[in-house]
Amino acid sequence: MPAQERAEASKAVQILVVGGGGREHALCWKLAKSPHVRKVFCAPGNGGTALEPMVENVSIAVTDFAQLIRFALDNSIALTVVGPDNPLSEGIVDAFQSHGLRVFGPTQDAARLESSKAFAKQFMSEVGIPTPRFVICNSFEEAEEALRLNSWARVVKADGLALGKGVFVCSSEDECLAALHQIFHEKAFGAAGEKVLLEEKVDGFEISLLMFCDGQTLFPMPPSQDYKRRYDDDKGPNTGGMGVYAPMPDYERYQGEIEERIVEPLRSALREGKLKFQGVIYAGIIYGVSSEHASGSLGSLNVRKPEAQVLEFNARFGDPETQALMPLLLSDLYEILFACTEQKLADLDIQWSSQSSCCVVASAKDYPELSSRGKPITIAALPDHTVVFHAGTVLDNGILRTNGGRVLSLSAVSSTLQEARDEVYKAMQDVDFADMDYRKDIARRALEQCLST
Repeated sequence: MPAQERAEASKAVQILVVGGGGREHALCWKLAKSPHVRKVFCAPGNGGTALEPMVENVSIAVTDFAQLIRFALDNSIALTVVGPDNPLSEGIVDAFQSHGLRVFGPTQDAARLESSKAFAKQFMSEVGIPTPRFVICNSFEEAEEALRLNSWARVVKADGLALGKGVFVCSSEDECLAALHQIFHEKAFGAAGEKVLLEEKVDGFEISLLMFCDGQTLFPMPPSQDYKRRYDDDKGPNTGGMGVYAPMPDYERYQGEIEERIVEPLRSALREGKLKFQGVIYAGIIYGVSSEHASGSLGSLNVRKPEAQVLEFNARFGDPETQALMPLLLSDLYEILFACTEQKLADLDIQWSSQSSCCVVASAKDYPELSSRGKPITIAALPDHTVVFHAGTVLDNGILRTNGGRVLSLSAVSSTLQEARDEVYKAMQDVDFADMDYRKDIARRALEQCLST
């Protein structure tokens, strides 16, 4: 072995990724490519991470902080990367830091940007980030009265974490009341639904903008667009995400406004100490128009011009956005995450591919109501530019089986979005499990709009 390679090998480190979904598989896959990394452990991982070279699953739950910390100490873990929202909201970063362990992700206090929609709205109001109008309600009766007084309130959101399923986009007051009944009376989301937001409905399209943050510097990733609704043409209930593509075509049309109205206020909040955050800030942006009844004139309609507003923040890598973004990242992910923990992100020149990525999620037919368990999965050999990331899978005596609602996500990278989309749907024909389903329209609208302009 040459001297330089021996030096690199001696510096190789071990990483722990907390989580077991498609996002975590994509992070493990990318981290394992770093020359600095000797091994990646994933807790608890899934069937895909069990098969990934240089990756080993660890049977520890994401909220078992004591066991995770003990494992990190015993195995000289150089960096822990936290994927899911719930351990962040419960303080995993604080717990790791109290033991002198390096960890990528926000503290429990900072994670309130995601774990409390009311907190996020109040933060946006304080620092001047545009967001749709809202009312915070603590009971069914209070929300019922707010609906009566505010005809613009047609979106109902459980305040806390609800696995992406606590949002109801309604078209009438009756639909809002049905959602409120589900949240308050049926306790569909438990403690996450102890309070709700009633929000103004905005007609437009969404943009997912994920940003690396080291507490001082923000570095935006390529903008992406995900598909939250279960079925084609954005029908059905909200899910954890059924597909995504990146980057968005023609993003330069909106980039200046988004930088000025959203990114710069975040940077100012970091500089001024109004936001203390290290990790990934995910801004869920909507670009569109909101219609409202003019004050004192119930019959007239005042339509504002399209504008960029933040619907909500997430405090971690998105899923399935990560599965589309990691194949586009040319730089070393470990170096980026390590720099974030050192407040040295500004020292890096982060490079991304100029190609396009399209990701489609294969789920159980009855997801999100039901999951799939124990069904054998077959995956044929895929081309080099297509990769499968596992989520709801398990390796059972060498046999890959289903173990969740969103089972797999396939990502293809090509020189154009059309080619990436064609490749991922072609590859989907080589994947099979009982009652498998997926959306057939990921990126279709974006391509149709490109053709029409």
